Amino acid sequence: MKNMTRRIAVWTLIIAAVAVAAVLLLKKPGGKPEFKYEMATVSTADVSTFVTATGTIEPVTEVQVGTQVSGIIAKLFVDYNSVVKQGQIIAEMDKVTLESELASAQAAYDGNKAEYKFQEKNYERSRELYSRALISDADFEQAEYNYEMAKSAFHSSEASLAKAERNLSYATIASPINGIVIDRAVEEGQTVAAGFETPTLFTLAADLTRMQVVADVDEADIGGVAEGQRATFTVDAYPDDIFEGRVTQIRLGSTNSSSSSLSSTTSESVVTYEVVITADNPELKLKPRLTANISIYTEEKHDVLCVPAKALRFTPEYPLVTKKDIVNDCEGSAKLWTKEGNTFTAIPVTTGITDGVITEITGGIGEGTEVIAGAEFTRLTEMKNAAKGVGMPGPPAKNRK
Repeated sequence: MKNMTRRIAVWTLIIAAVAVAAVLLLKKPGGKPEFKYEMATVSTADVSTFVTATGTIEPVTEVQVGTQVSGIIAKLFVDYNSVVKQGQIIAEMDKVTLESELASAQAAYDGNKAEYKFQEKNYERSRELYSRALISDADFEQAEYNYEMAKSAFHSSEASLAKAERNLSYATIASPINGIVIDRAVEEGQTVAAGFETPTLFTLAADLTRMQVVADVDEADIGGVAEGQRATFTVDAYPDDIFEGRVTQIRLGSTNSSSSSLSSTTSESVVTYEVVITADNPELKLKPRLTANISIYTEEKHDVLCVPAKALRFTPEYPLVTKKDIVNDCEGSAKLWTKEGNTFTAIPVTTGITDGVITEITGGIGEGTEVIAGAEFTRLTEMKNAAKGVGMPGPPAKNRK
């Protein structure tokens, strides 16, 4: 055990000696650090700025088909992915109860109509006799009262009959648009109750060859988003495909907002705005409810002078420069550096937009100028070998039993 402790102590001293040797080598003649400069040429390119967001793919036109009457679903004529035409019957409800209600309303209507016609004729006769003073005021008023009551009952039964006919027509459910069934919420034999809300039976999409993406854009980015801007997005189902679209709407409000009815969706302390992007879908790859990762291009420029963005962050400072190097600096918040021999020269420039990788140069330097984009620190072979412990003994072996 003592031998093991002694070997560990010796190894620790060896490592410390290697570190000291590496430092001393830097001070030796010919042992100073070397730098490899990365050069870039000012050239024309396309540059853009964009904001990112996530969203959901939805049909441009989506209609929920329901029923306004309660009852049992008797027949379903379509299923998921069925193509339907406007006016095509897609479902029927059981009509027995509704037909009975219609028959009852028809009977009441016929009786009230007959009573109304009788009282109307009786009123006309009484009015003629009253004009000749052949009947009393009371008889005439009674005839007039009976006529008005019969008239009111007739119109009431007429409205009830129209309602019963309409309810019966609701039992036959037709497609309101040309489209495709993307959701079916009922089965044959299922009972639906039309109370305060109309129950949804089907969801139809008008045209799946043109879709829209509803993106949630953060409040910090919404200021740069405008209608007509280009957008690209990807979906996990097709990771190698990039889909193109255009911003068509920026929604100022959201039904999901819990704290404000004016501005946006609020989730804890994060506020987002819904931005609608329309995109063509000729191959039907985009399916409803897919999640999309979106880039909205807030500004785009083509064939403008650009440099790598990191070139604007380069500064010739120690240890990149020594007393033998010449640094010609200049005023300005943005500058690029050139190097000829041991002379560094700064060129003041004005910049435009950047995507974080390349930056537009709007003035101060010409196309074709070679500038420093960065520097990489390298060590001499002698220093590398010392740091790696070349020629030094290896670590102590473990005691064997």
